Amino acid sequence: MPVEGGSSSGSASATRHPKQKRKAHSLSIRRTNSTEDRPQGVQRGDMLEGQDSKLPLPIRSNLLELFGQIEREFENLYIENIELRREIDSLNERLTGDGQTIEGGDPTKGALKTKASHSTSQLSQKLKTTYKASTSKIVSSFKATAGSRAVCQLLKEYVGHRDGIWDLSVTRTQPVVLGTASADHSALLWSIETGKCLLRYAGHAGSVNSIKFHPTEQMAITASGDQTAHIWRYMVQLPAPQPPPDVSAPCDDDQDLSDREEGEVDGEGPCEVPTVRVPTATLKSHQGVVIAADWLVGGRQVVTASWDRAANLYEVETSELVHTLTGHDQELTHCCTHPTQRLVVTSSRDTTFRLWDFRDPSIHSVNVFQGHTDTVTSAVFTVGDNVVSGSDDRTVKVWDLKNMRSPIATIRTDSAVNRISVSANQRIIALPHDNRQVRLFDMSGVRLARLPRSNRMGHRRMVCCTAWNEENQSCNLFTCGFDRQAIGWNINITLLLQEK
Repeated sequence: MPVEGGSSSGSASATRHPKQKRKAHSLSIRRTNSTEDRPQGVQRGDMLEGQDSKLPLPIRSNLLELFGQIEREFENLYIENIELRREIDSLNERLTGDGQTIEGGDPTKGALKTKASHSTSQLSQKLKTTYKASTSKIVSSFKATAGSRAVCQLLKEYVGHRDGIWDLSVTRTQPVVLGTASADHSALLWSIETGKCLLRYAGHAGSVNSIKFHPTEQMAITASGDQTAHIWRYMVQLPAPQPPPDVSAPCDDDQDLSDREEGEVDGEGPCEVPTVRVPTATLKSHQGVVIAADWLVGGRQVVTASWDRAANLYEVETSELVHTLTGHDQELTHCCTHPTQRLVVTSSRDTTFRLWDFRDPSIHSVNVFQGHTDTVTSAVFTVGDNVVSGSDDRTVKVWDLKNMRSPIATIRTDSAVNRISVSANQRIIALPHDNRQVRLFDMSGVRLARLPRSNRMGHRRMVCCTAWNEENQSCNLFTCGFDRQAIGWNINITLLLQEK
């Protein structure tokens, strides 16, 4: 992405998102794999025969590798079954010599059958677990969609950014507006009802990775790839509302979607609106990209999370650094504050998230949670005593703050999960995915719905973030992604809970 200015803090590498770095790294590894790493079960002749295949080479190579692994697993299973058979025969011979039989001497019955079937069942389950995640994307495209469980209505598309949108948030004061943070170095404020852009913040020299609004005042904090976080004030006037379009579809609509080429976003172009360029406060203590920021309860302090592996706590009035929260082994990906208590949770690429407790001014305790096997992309508090964490390992886990040794619910998906959100009233989790889907689950892990995605609605690129807005009975869920747009949805939550 182009970066305005020539400072090192605004370089392209500084603004690159962790997910982009990871994908580029995995691609380089895949390209350098030699033919010596080819699975034993796949011969060179077999690979050459597939040259006329219509599948792209990376997909075909991946399939061949998976088939080779499956062949080796079944070969091991076959050898183990042969050994079991020999043990059974040997045992039968010994028992027959002692004048005993095992249910008529049939080796497929009795206690030995139980042992053999148990071993076979374990290996079969191992095969299912190992390859279910690898093939889920392919298989899911052929699944018949389930019956609709709710009606989701697309109300507004907020289009105006020149690059992907990383984050969005809804103000907690009047007038209620939507804020979006984009890789195009800007943050925009939108009228929820009309979809009109109201204000543009252009004070950053790098990608704007996060936006959060003050709990009681018309202020926002944005985190950026220029290694700073900005606190800035805004004043907006809402235009007259317009009636929403009559567009509705069942939540499990999974029609094929033809992607548009880069740059073909409807209404693309900068917003010709009032622009704020100077922040009221600049927080500069980080040595790397600031990936997220949030307000502590009361709005007198803020916390920021950075790729320098630290989170910082600042006083808003003086911009003074109060605490540096260290301990993560890799870059931080997100931070979130509790709505009513002085608690902070930070997530990281080191597969952990940490809970920081500032309720006692003299003691700042921290707890480390290791429930994931890949990058923890976000961890958020609920109104109750729960934390919900999402990860690139394709799982979302619900934790109890009173006993966080193990999750109380685990949600398994077919794609990496980005910045999640939980509705305050109905406690419904909205999951944005790399595969352009948005799914809704309850706190017990039961899937409630999938937002529609077709040629005429939904996201066309990776969905980066979700945000609930339960104060608005009409437009109560927002999503944003790398197709450069945010979308406002109406989710019939009452219907969802009835059908649950």
